[in-house]
Amino acid sequence: MSEEKQTAYRVLARKYRPRNFDELVGQDALVRTLKNAIEGGRIAHAFMLTGIRGTGKTTTARIIAKALNYTGPDGKAGPTTGSTDDCETCQAITEDRHPDILEMDAASRTGVDDVREILDGVRYAPTSARYKIYIIDEVHMLSKQAFNALLKTLEEPPEHVIFIFATTEIRKVPVTVLSRCQRFDLRRIDATTLAGYYKTICDKENVTIEGEALALIARAADGSVRDGLSLLDQSMALGSDNITTTQIQDMLGLADRTLVLDILEYALKGTCDKALDTLADLYTKGADPVALLNDMLDFTHLLTRLRAVPKMKEAHGTVAKDTVERASDLAGKLSMPTLGRAWQILLKGLGEVNSAPNPQAAAEMVVIRLAYAADLPDPGDLLKKLKKDQSTNASSPTTTAAPSMSREPEPVAQAITQAQTQAETLPVQEVKSLADIEALLKAGGNMILAGEIYQYVHLVKLEPGILEIRPEEQARPQLASDLGKALKKITGERWIVSISGETGQPTLAEQRIGAEQTQINEAKTNKVVGEILQIFPDAEIKMRNKQ
Repeated sequence: MSEEKQTAYRVLARKYRPRNFDELVGQDALVRTLKNAIEGGRIAHAFMLTGIRGTGKTTTARIIAKALNYTGPDGKAGPTTGSTDDCETCQAITEDRHPDILEMDAASRTGVDDVREILDGVRYAPTSARYKIYIIDEVHMLSKQAFNALLKTLEEPPEHVIFIFATTEIRKVPVTVLSRCQRFDLRRIDATTLAGYYKTICDKENVTIEGEALALIARAADGSVRDGLSLLDQSMALGSDNITTTQIQDMLGLADRTLVLDILEYALKGTCDKALDTLADLYTKGADPVALLNDMLDFTHLLTRLRAVPKMKEAHGTVAKDTVERASDLAGKLSMPTLGRAWQILLKGLGEVNSAPNPQAAAEMVVIRLAYAADLPDPGDLLKKLKKDQSTNASSPTTTAAPSMSREPEPVAQAITQAQTQAETLPVQEVKSLADIEALLKAGGNMILAGEIYQYVHLVKLEPGILEIRPEEQARPQLASDLGKALKKITGERWIVSISGETGQPTLAEQRIGAEQTQINEAKTNKVVGEILQIFPDAEIKMRNKQ
């Protein structure tokens, strides 16, 4: 008996495959459009179904085939958008044995000869169905020659023929084919909808499952109904009639999300030792470091959203309510710059963990980085403090602190202060040469752009707010645009920077070389230098580099 039961068992993805439009999960827009088209008699001759794996492309193709060929129990009914269980033709289509509904896997039959077989059969009328329907799965795998052979028939097929294509790679399908089809995008299904659907299946299978376990399966499915059903099948084999959250975590290599939130909280508070201890404990229990970092990214995203929109905790989706409450409380204690910095560290760290020879060590390095970054002040607070210190110094210029109490400003703050002071001393009206522009860019911190101006730019015309230049061939095409933006940012006034075909002045580098050569020539006229050159004929006069 047990052996018969195993033989008769069908996986959930096949057992609960939707049989009509009403059973399709999470594709409301697609269902509404197709229902209206069939009920209104506006039936296209070719459909293109696209989406990620497991969202129901082939299933939808079969539902369309049954809906269009429905004849009812008496064999006289027309196309329908409802149930098709009472139709012999539809039953044959469901069992994949109807001669007029032909399915082809383009991944294994990619050549022009395979398409020619289809074209040869197109001209013949269906044997018993209303329409002869060709379902071609993974159509993007067809060769270029096969697509070309299909084009003419696809554009003007006989009235009794309908093509239905399915693909996961819509960008690989030629535009000439797409333009001849009605395109439908099957969207990725959200975790909340998937969790609800899997719960109904568990009820039908008389299986008890915890809500958090359902949420874990729905998240792992990543928008694919079939992927989630495969995981649910596996979990039923693991937990029999009672599936727990712990079993799903072990099966997926996931960690307890409460402990993951603990790690993130410890790291963001700078408590590095507790964060590393919890991380090591989870690794010992079998948690995957990549999955851990993905969960930490999810929680960082949740914290950021809760920080930006506190009311969002009411719509927490598949996250447990107590977890959302705790995350909401933590989000209120963190600033947006801190959360943004954590996101960047984790996102970069995820790539490191994926490529590291020892993923656990890489994950620990990411957590350490997070913990030490927690002590860094926000850039916004630093700028406010800097401006406050400047205004204080300006309002009390005669006040001098005792030497023992004096404190050197930090190098970064000192550089910013110096740059701001220099920038403020060069208004637009006083920019009279290319050297002034170079100095202005250096003062504003644009050292690379200043170097490009020095090396590659010939000045043609310079007026307040107007600059005409002739760049060298080696200069970047965006040089003029970047220069205009930089000058506006530094001076606070608009600059029009244009490219001219005139020769213009020599570049600053050429001017410096010319000035040095003039000084060298003058030095040669000196009597003492002339005598030295006579004694040492191979000697050369060079300018000393100024540091």
